[in-house]
Amino acid sequence: MQRDPTFIGTVQDVHGATITVELSDETVTGLGFVHGEGYRIGQVGSFVRIPLGFVDLYGVVSQVGAGAAPERDEDRKVYGNRWVKVQMVGEGQRGGRFERGISQHPTIEDRVHIVTEADLRAIYGSGDPQDFVSVGHLASAESIPSLVNINKLITRHCAVVGTTGSGKSTTVAGLLTALSEPTRYPSARIVVLDIHGEYAKALSDRASVFRVAVQASKNQSELLIPFWALSFEELTGLAFGGLKDAQAAAVADAIVQLKKESLEVQPRDGIEESQVTVDSPIPFCLHKLWFELHKREHHTLIPRPGGAADDVDPAYVLGPNNQPLQMGDAMSVTPPLYRTVKTTGPAPERVQLGRDPIGIRQQLAGLASRLRDPRMAFLFNPGDWLPDIDGKVVKDLDALLEGWIGGPQPITILDLSGIPSSVLNDLIGALLRVLYDAIFWARNLPEGGRERPLFLVLEEAHAYLSKETAGSAAMAVRRIAKEGRKYGVGMMIVSQRPSEIDSTILSQCGTLFAMRLANDTDRGHVTGAASDNLKGLFDMLPVLRTGEAIIVGEAVSLPVRTLISPPPPHRRPDSVDPRVVVRSYPNDGYDGPAGWGQPRDPADYAAMVRQWRRQDPHYQHKTPPGAVAALPDPDNKE
Repeated sequence: MQRDPTFIGTVQDVHGATITVELSDETVTGLGFVHGEGYRIGQVGSFVRIPLGFVDLYGVVSQVGAGAAPERDEDRKVYGNRWVKVQMVGEGQRGGRFERGISQHPTIEDRVHIVTEADLRAIYGSGDPQDFVSVGHLASAESIPSLVNINKLITRHCAVVGTTGSGKSTTVAGLLTALSEPTRYPSARIVVLDIHGEYAKALSDRASVFRVAVQASKNQSELLIPFWALSFEELTGLAFGGLKDAQAAAVADAIVQLKKESLEVQPRDGIEESQVTVDSPIPFCLHKLWFELHKREHHTLIPRPGGAADDVDPAYVLGPNNQPLQMGDAMSVTPPLYRTVKTTGPAPERVQLGRDPIGIRQQLAGLASRLRDPRMAFLFNPGDWLPDIDGKVVKDLDALLEGWIGGPQPITILDLSGIPSSVLNDLIGALLRVLYDAIFWARNLPEGGRERPLFLVLEEAHAYLSKETAGSAAMAVRRIAKEGRKYGVGMMIVSQRPSEIDSTILSQCGTLFAMRLANDTDRGHVTGAASDNLKGLFDMLPVLRTGEAIIVGEAVSLPVRTLISPPPPHRRPDSVDPRVVVRSYPNDGYDGPAGWGQPRDPADYAAMVRQWRRQDPHYQHKTPPGAVAALPDPDNKE
């Protein structure tokens, strides 16, 4: 009888989803040949196949050698400890479609075969091309593309994790390039929260970029976030810095009243005055709120001349002409000046403390400072979305949402690199909550997520999704992770420290792209979050090559070790490591910024300070007096 060249051994132990295989004595060399192709037998991370009737079971090799042997194996084998431990991952009908999970287990002496390239092609090459996108090729077979299911990748959430320098940002850029291909997915809708400004260059031809320090020459738009679209909790955290219960109740009542007054002046479709709550996204004048609360906290009173005992007037500081020196102005954040309290002297000269203060002088001072701070203008002075003193605005939220998720480009990059770090967590939470609420309530409309799903990419997620930081960002992401699938909102978590991310969030990611991770804690966190029992496979993470990933989860047929296809050089993010020394060539000079190896040029630290003060890394040459500024080069993609 002719020997099957794919046969490698038999099952000797079954424990749940883990089986132990004893290699056949015929596979002495550890190298087998099938149809002229050589296959390494027992490679950790490789696949095996166990035929059971009309069904093939598939597993991943997780351990090889003495450690994989059964505990009571006391017989010394002629050829050494020839044991393999395998984790079962799925099954497939003979010649049919592969499915994750197994409906039956193997038994003792069932034959085990290596998985050939033809088997891999049947597993990974199946599926409607419209539903799958190629992210690279199998590390063990360059001719076979690694395909991921777009439906499950996006709606079931995913994560890309890997240490610095593992190719994480390049992988994300390549994924976004594939998912936004206009000929295949003309209605793609992706929002990237980019806190370091890395992706605008890589996706310049298919992304709308919104940033605080806008550069008109690069077709960027100004990032504006209307404060009145935030919930009361989000607004008080950003504007007041925190309030006690009684103080919050008083401020909430004042906001509701201002929103009702705004609705009288400028009615809004979909809401009546009786339905207004403190969280309703209705414009109101925050400057007026500050002004009225400031007067309530600081005003002093004097008896009204000729009036009754309870008749009083504001005790303004008077000027030389006996007129109030400064009555204040809400829109310019100018407070009125009041006289100090005076309890002695004749009754007409006494100055009383104002009535009904709520004890928020410190918070109001902080709010006034934020209203004047140009760094916070994107939030508290949001252009056409800034309400006037009566609460009227030029544009409503529909224009804002259309710019973010309804523009002509498939990708929107919200560049948060110019936002103060002290408010970044709260602001990301507010952004995500605004987008999710809009999609949630419009779920049955063409603009909603059920007909046109929204994909959120959260870069450097460990910076605001830490387990120790229970901020609004983490709350918003938890909500999306648990509920987003039903309403067409998916997300991608990108992080170099998965151990710092809340495990509740990471465990909701149905697909993991695990790149090189050397830290034991990070690997343990990823292993615990994976949906498959693949500890042995994740033990390979420290030795993965740059640009190589182990993809596990719902979007792939089998867990797969993949070499990610890098995007073209002009589509790579601005996250390349600086070169300390670059080789030089006699005729061509240096092949890039030469670092320490080049002769020193005259330095201009005045330009460094100028960029620091401008809070903008993109250098612009100063135009000499009387010269005409050069027009931007339309072909320059930098």
